[in-house]
Amino acid sequence: MTELAPLENVPLPPGIRSRFVHDINGLRIHILEAGFEGGGRPCVLLLHGFPELAYSWRKVIAPLASAGFHVVAPDQRGYGRTTGWDDAYDGDLDSFRLPNLVRDALGLVSAIGYRSVAAVVGHDFGSPVAAYCAVLRPDVFRSVVLMSAPFGGPPLLPFNTAKEVAQAAAAAPSRDNVFEDLAKLERPRKHYQKYYGTREAADNMRRAPQGIHAFLRAYYHFKSADWKENKPFKLASFTAGELAKMPTYYIMDLDKGMAESVGSEMPSAAEIAACRWLPDNELAVYAAEFDRTGFQGGLQWYRCAGGKHMAELETYSGRTIDVPACFISGKSDWGVYQNPGALERMQSSACTQWRGTHLVEGAGHWVQQEQPKEVRRLLLEFLRG
Repeated sequence: MTELAPLENVPLPPGIRSRFVHDINGLRIHILEAGFEGGGRPCVLLLHGFPELAYSWRKVIAPLASAGFHVVAPDQRGYGRTTGWDDAYDGDLDSFRLPNLVRDALGLVSAIGYRSVAAVVGHDFGSPVAAYCAVLRPDVFRSVVLMSAPFGGPPLLPFNTAKEVAQAAAAAPSRDNVFEDLAKLERPRKHYQKYYGTREAADNMRRAPQGIHAFLRAYYHFKSADWKENKPFKLASFTAGELAKMPTYYIMDLDKGMAESVGSEMPSAAEIAACRWLPDNELAVYAAEFDRTGFQGGLQWYRCAGGKHMAELETYSGRTIDVPACFISGKSDWGVYQNPGALERMQSSACTQWRGTHLVEGAGHWVQQEQPKEVRRLLLEFLRG
């Protein structure tokens, strides 16, 4: 990858600067930050998800800095102007493992001069990264805010099953079994995470027939509160029949790629003009970055969500988040419920210092962009304890 300049000539609120931090776990990390003047401020680290960028925090960074924090949002490994990662499907997949993403965050915090941060905040796939930051290094990440993706704890090891061979054999169906069952439904379906692990997914999105700008417009619209059919509810179980109740951006039609899945819900010109949380000039920032990098870097994360990489996370079985924690999501966000039971485990057992669950009115999956004023209020309320 070529060396890139900081973000220039893009719509950024005043007080936010774009720069690079070098030699972080093999990466040259691009960050957006505010509140860096003078030193001595507590740090807040903001971690984005898919398909997003540090830019996704643009409406949150400056207000948190105005409240007295040094706020840092990186383009994470696989995204944006951060370089040093392998963008090949057959490349260095192991570098995208969750423990290594935690290592990226830890290295960044250290490089900018902090032994600890006041909070790590993670949205979407940034949420499990933030969660494992708190699980693995609570001395550094002294509180955690999880957004849109509940953390139900590390995967559990079978307990006290050595004499129960027959019972173990009759265990609940695996994720792979559920994925197979989805394909057998009367309306054949597939799980988006399974699709994101396929070789064709990245090109399907980068080379979408409608163009990358229109693809992203439809994708963000479809998962937002602007799509009025987003009326999520709790699912009974992680089974094909229950999962198929979710919209097709999560449980896709078997014969469609993501470009086709979201293309059918492209907003009208009037709806686009009315979209105040993501006007076209801001969407153009995402389109330009993903047109340049493609999507494979972000998709690598999904490919590390099972198999040997899940077995590695079983090393932390039984560990809890023992620093103050809370959850923020949009009330219209299906991400809250897509992993049945995770929301309940997060509140009751995975976190030992729970500070509250907040489902924000008028927001879908992109809560910090759709309703930034309320998200800022909730973050400051949490940070001030």
